[in-house]
Amino acid sequence: MCKASKKIKSGVQMMSEAKVESKAAVGTKIVEEKSKSKVKMFGMPLYMYGIFAVIMVAGLLTETISTDLAGGFAILYFLGITFGEIGDRIPIWKEYIGGGAILAFLGAAYLVYAGILPETYVESTSDFMAGTGFLTLFITVLITGSILSVNRKLLIRSFAGYIPAVLGGLLGAAILGSVAGLLMGIPFTEVIMLYVLPIMGGGNGGGAIPLSEIWHQVTGESQDGYYSFAIAILTIANIVAIFAGALLNKLGESQKGLTGNGSDLIRNEKAFIDTKEKKEVKITHREIAAGLVLAAMFYALGRLFSGFILPSIGGVVIHQYAYMVIFVAIFNAIGIIPDELKGGAKRLQTFFSGQFIWVIMAGVGIAYTDLGELFAAITLGNVFIATIIVLGAIAGSAIVGYLVGFFPIDSAVTAGLCMSNRGGSGDLAVLGAAKRMELISYGQIASRLGGGMVLVIASIFFSIFA
Repeated sequence: MCKASKKIKSGVQMMSEAKVESKAAVGTKIVEEKSKSKVKMFGMPLYMYGIFAVIMVAGLLTETISTDLAGGFAILYFLGITFGEIGDRIPIWKEYIGGGAILAFLGAAYLVYAGILPETYVESTSDFMAGTGFLTLFITVLITGSILSVNRKLLIRSFAGYIPAVLGGLLGAAILGSVAGLLMGIPFTEVIMLYVLPIMGGGNGGGAIPLSEIWHQVTGESQDGYYSFAIAILTIANIVAIFAGALLNKLGESQKGLTGNGSDLIRNEKAFIDTKEKKEVKITHREIAAGLVLAAMFYALGRLFSGFILPSIGGVVIHQYAYMVIFVAIFNAIGIIPDELKGGAKRLQTFFSGQFIWVIMAGVGIAYTDLGELFAAITLGNVFIATIIVLGAIAGSAIVGYLVGFFPIDSAVTAGLCMSNRGGSGDLAVLGAAKRMELISYGQIASRLGGGMVLVIASIFFSIFA
């Protein structure tokens, strides 16, 4: 009886313990669900964001926010978080238009256009992006981390096939652009000179401006006249390219076989990777800091070559970012950078691309986007031709990219859309909308080296047909 009594007591005790554990688990689950259901703004509880917003609005109205680096971060984070979180919550917008990144870009640009953002902060934010060089730092960190994180065999193969993909985008833009021009009654040569070349020239500083100089030198006609039209067309194409990036991302989400994971360019990359080469390395804060040192080193090396040692090759000016991409790729290919430093550069790049994207998009909207210029250039013919040219760049780069072993969507975003936007700032806007910021190095090749090819083609084309 004693044994039976002990067994009964033991059983009752186990059941009571199980009930307690069950209640504890239920309670934990309820707490977790409640915490998940809480609305957060950029990781902050809503009340903390509210405090931040009140302070920022008061500071902007009284113009007491500083115009230095700290003030620039405060303003861009406020605008980026506000528009970004809203954009990521609007159903159709977040699924098809590009979500928070696009709304941060357009919302900030509209505040400037409407005169809502005080001119003092328009100037200081523009200086933050360009003068202080935060945009340069962002691009430099992303290029370094993205290239050093690529397997060496994949890197060599991807760069070997990438130039044909860029040329495919240029050819596709020229063909479809010419067809669109004919439909609008514009001659083939005029479409190429006034629409295709400015759009595919790699941006403003590396494209539209030198194109206008070449136009003046070859034809003797007004440089300002060519530039004013070219930059207007390029601005339209830039907006089209950004929205196209968002739509391509949506297509990739529904058609998984057409894209990598947002960072891979080559199909069937496992066939080129030796799994024995993969090593687990410990990454500390020191390696991450060293990653920043590497980024600064490669940027300095790119500047050294573009500004002194070899500014141009065959008359084509080579941009500092293009040199930077080349040298980071060489250092990775020959294997002289330790794995832990590569890991640190990659970790830093991931942090920048994840936590600064809304800052960058808002900054690009304020410093590099003129909605007034865009609205003035909008005509049915200009919008139609610019849109068809961008679609041609997408189609050409996707087809050729697929033929050389790339994912067509990722090839279209980098080799196509990054050729048909406004250069460095346009690349960031397109890649942000397409959620492929890790492919920045390929985007820079398209903008810089591809843009250089366009200048050579323009010199020949203007001489023959202008």
